[in-house]
Amino acid sequence: MIFLYIILILLAIVVLKFLFLMLFFGKEIKAAQAKDPAAKSLFEVAMLYQGLHAIVAHRLAHFFYNIKLFFLARLISQISRHFTGIEIHPGAKIGRGLFIDHGMGVVIGETAVIGDNVLLYQGVTLGGTGLEKGKRHPTIGNNVVIGAGAKVLGNITVGDNSYIGANAVVIKDVPPNSTVVGVPARITKQEGKKIDVSLDHIHILDPIMQSIEELEKRIKKLEGK
Repeated sequence: MIFLYIILILLAIVVLKFLFLMLFFGKEIKAAQAKDPAAKSLFEVAMLYQGLHAIVAHRLAHFFYNIKLFFLARLISQISRHFTGIEIHPGAKIGRGLFIDHGMGVVIGETAVIGDNVLLYQGVTLGGTGLEKGKRHPTIGNNVVIGAGAKVLGNITVGDNSYIGANAVVIKDVPPNSTVVGVPARITKQEGKKIDVSLDHIHILDPIMQSIEELEKRIKKLEGK
């Protein structure tokens, strides 16, 4: 009988946790399911996705940060880092609908600002470039996708609807509706097409190769004359 009571209590806790997360983090949970083909249900996302748990912990840590309880805020963020592998400074400002896929190695700095419906993959760093005070981390617009291993560094802005390619190093502002790849990152043409959250890595064009191909075409045209 005692064992049955324990099971019922645990089930009640799980249900209450799910309802709480759906009430206050429903947009993040739905974003995760929409952007991750491996997500089988909202319940699975709410219970098991470390990216969501990191965001939940950050909301709490950010609250304490705003009321100047810096040590407590940092303690919560460090505990979250230990369990999720995702490091978000309590001072970072994060909009709604953020999805951190896989998440291991993600680092978000103190003065980083992230808009709504952003997608971050594992190994992403939103970091600073020096020891300066004040705003020293990136501002990420709405509907931005940042690929695995990308580094966005300094007090720069990434415009809305932009895509940062995997392993890119971004140190300059990125205009809205842009795709950037490479080290250092360069804007690449996409034949008028916007890259969406499906992250079609295979068909992302390299700006250097584009320039070489254009030169080859010009040389062949000149040789033909």
